[in-house]
Amino acid sequence: MIRHRTIFTAAAAAGLLWGMYPPTAAQVPGSAFWPQWRGPHATGVSTSATPPVEWSETKNIRWKIELPGRGSSTPVVWGDRVYVSTAVPVEGTGQRARHKFVVMALNRKDGSIAWQHAAREEAPHEGTHQEFGTMASSSAITDGEHVIASFESRGIFAVDMNGKLAWQKDLGDKRMRNEFGEGSSPALYKDRLIVVWDHQGDSFIVALNKATGEEIWRTAREEIDSWATPLVVEHAGRAQAITSGMNKVRSYDVETGALIWETAGLTMNPIPSPVTDGKGLVVLMSGFRGNSLKAISLDGAKGDITETPNVVWTADRDTPYVPSPLLYEGTLYFLKSNNGLLSAFDARTGKPHYQAQRIEALPTVFASPVAASGRVYILGQQGTAVVLKHGPAVEILATNTLDDRFDASPALAEGEMYLRGYKRLYCVAEK
Repeated sequence: MIRHRTIFTAAAAAGLLWGMYPPTAAQVPGSAFWPQWRGPHATGVSTSATPPVEWSETKNIRWKIELPGRGSSTPVVWGDRVYVSTAVPVEGTGQRARHKFVVMALNRKDGSIAWQHAAREEAPHEGTHQEFGTMASSSAITDGEHVIASFESRGIFAVDMNGKLAWQKDLGDKRMRNEFGEGSSPALYKDRLIVVWDHQGDSFIVALNKATGEEIWRTAREEIDSWATPLVVEHAGRAQAITSGMNKVRSYDVETGALIWETAGLTMNPIPSPVTDGKGLVVLMSGFRGNSLKAISLDGAKGDITETPNVVWTADRDTPYVPSPLLYEGTLYFLKSNNGLLSAFDARTGKPHYQAQRIEALPTVFASPVAASGRVYILGQQGTAVVLKHGPAVEILATNTLDDRFDASPALAEGEMYLRGYKRLYCVAEK
């Protein structure tokens, strides 16, 4: 069921965030690359990339390399390098084996290793999901000066672009329900790294100085486990970090950590990350043991907004468990649970273009969809990716298969797509 509230204010019409459209690659530093989880604008979109439509093991693969260890973190791209994190077992067997936690830099030209930094070597304090979990599930983030890799309970590490350690920060050990594992990525805004630390203990959100790792502020959260990455949005001259949660959806002042607004929470185990349309609208969702979607207008949002027009529309069906939504040129795409059942909505009005349309080639999806050049890319776990034409109807342009399994989401930069599989990292590009 979809519930709507009509809201269209002068501020929203003016598009206080980024104007009427998201910024171009020339306007935002790093937006030609893929510097973080969900891309340069945290929406899953590249406004400048031109990846291929078709590929296979013998077509449009510039290079592929075997990666040591395991990780489901997304590759990030800056300049002529791509960065990945991984956890490599070095002693013992199973999830409690001693692991080496590694950040790797690879040359985009040929996949050769530029450097590796072993951040830490130790045995994890608890396990992770038996089938799908890894010890390197949080995606790195870079601003072209540092690469910051979070191994969560194993620490957060900042290295310079040559792999030299700048700082490290230990926030303690998370205790996750049923040892489901960790996987929330940090968000970077100017000089601040925003980290959500939701678990079975004392949960909090914290801002760290990106240059030193020093703690700037910390705010307690009444939440249990969550995996969604916070979304930092500028609106009406104020930066706010928007967070998913089972108990509450909340927004915090990035400068002080003070609560700005809150509303009713999502389902248990919130994993999908929030997205924004770049015009003051934010969409959050989750889909474990229920379905919940909330589209929220930031214009004037303050305090408890539950029974206010700031909650523009909601839905209670067909939302994702693991994959994050994609918000592309006003259209909100999302998958049902971890299945290839795709919905597309007008993000502003909540009007569906289509709902739960089955993509036959995608029985299982954990990776989040991405978009560029008028196309939507959805990568299935079994190695098949479907390329769709962006628009109000399902139109499949290509179905492509590689010989690997994939939980990590794609990264797009210029004419390339980076796909991180269980075994390999692929650079998909026209040769």
